[in-house]
Amino acid sequence: MAGHAMEIPEIIQSASIRHNPSAAHDINPATAASEKRPVVAAPASDAGSLSSDLVDERHVVRPLRRRQTLPPLPDLRFEQSYLASLKDADTWGRITWITVRDQVLLPLIQGTVWTLALSGWRFWNRNASLSGQTLGSRLRRWWYDVNNWKLPPKWSSSPKLAGQVEEFYEAQFSNAGSD
Repeated sequence: MAGHAMEIPEIIQSASIRHNPSAAHDINPATAASEKRPVVAAPASDAGSLSSDLVDERHVVRPLRRRQTLPPLPDLRFEQSYLASLKDADTWGRITWITVRDQVLLPLIQGTVWTLALSGWRFWNRNASLSGQTLGSRLRRWWYDVNNWKLPPKWSSSPKLAGQVEEFYEAQFSNAGSD
């Protein structure tokens, strides 16, 4: 019975797969936003027919100039971009290279750069303190002062505390090798 229950999702998934996608048709289907139609101006107002003492020119509404629009957002769906990449591929080697590039190399490089950026930020942020002379430290001290907050106590290395920590770990792990 369990085998039959597992076949249902497989049937649904395989029914939605296009076995012969067309790069010309399946890349980005047209939407209502694909067409650009100019805006038709509203008919002229009847303000010209009124006497000038009734219409104050300073209060007449004039249409604002349109700002330049940004380019359209790219289609970031994986299937669409993958099919667009494969459009000019003519050999199996080229298809393999595009697949490895899109599925392995680019995510690997992106993850590596992101991890290095976060590690660098943590290292820099860990070394920043309230007692420093950098702009960030001055700003932080000013913010504490404005809000009437107490500055956090400085971490000091106490020989007594270091000795207690050392004794604790020696007691805990002194027989670790004999177990």
